[in-house]
Amino acid sequence: MKTEFLKLIFLTQRNIKLYFKNKFTFFVSLITPLILLLLFITFLKSTYENTILNIIGDFKLDNKIINAFTGGWLFSSVLSTSCITVSFCSGMMIYDKINKSDIDFMVSPVNNMTIKVAYVIANLLSTLIICAVLLTIGLIYLSIVGFYLSFADLLLILLNIILTSLFGTLIANIVWCFVNSEGGMSGICTLISAMYGFICGAYMPINVMGNTMKNVTAFLPGTYSTVLFRKFFLTGVLDEMANYLPQEMTDIIAENFDVSFTALNNELSVGLMFLIIFSCVAVAFVILLQISILNKNKHIEKSKPVELNK
Repeated sequence: MKTEFLKLIFLTQRNIKLYFKNKFTFFVSLITPLILLLLFITFLKSTYENTILNIIGDFKLDNKIINAFTGGWLFSSVLSTSCITVSFCSGMMIYDKINKSDIDFMVSPVNNMTIKVAYVIANLLSTLIICAVLLTIGLIYLSIVGFYLSFADLLLILLNIILTSLFGTLIANIVWCFVNSEGGMSGICTLISAMYGFICGAYMPINVMGNTMKNVTAFLPGTYSTVLFRKFFLTGVLDEMANYLPQEMTDIIAENFDVSFTALNNELSVGLMFLIIFSCVAVAFVILLQISILNKNKHIEKSKPVELNK
């Protein structure tokens, strides 16, 4: 037992080091947050500011509050996408399959389940490291332009990062079980990086996409993760806005920027959204476990010696 645990630690360390050593893979995993930062600098920030100014009309808000709101929106978008996209790019299982390194593991004295668990843990830790760096950058930015986060908000943001990254990691490892080529890996990573920002509401608020798209996103776990990030980053700023604006206006701003979200005509609480994400994590874990057991059984069947008829 102790020996397998040490093997698990060494394999996990090996997978993490390989990910950060590969500069191209590391850069690809950061494409989505870089795109968001570029869009924010070029036109998203001014678009969000104009939306807020159109809502408040003749009322006045300090630039510090507006900058804190747009900054909170930006980094809630960055984290909600990065938890998933980095998970798909930082998994070493697919790279080992492409490079045929997994063949060496098959003949090594390491339990197959230990190898699979090491992949998942390393994938999760690599994703959390990237997200922790992005969160630190976000907090530094907000401390400069306007900081309205409470200690409870920070704890809930961290919890959401862990749950969302775990979900992304499990889904990524499920997908990589069925992919064996570099082309397939590149295609999936590109698709996830390009599409996820739209379907989770990172580029455009879900509430302004129309009822059809809104109802579709209600069935996607990433939607609730994004809304939770919005709530934790922006609720404090909205409370500050309430000191200068009528409650109706702050409610409209909250609705337009996904701080309040209604799924299938029902407004969901924070606890229920966390429960949905946790349930999806549990389902993904069971699916990955079943796939790993099936693959292990197939490997055992293939490795059995063939009995020759006498």
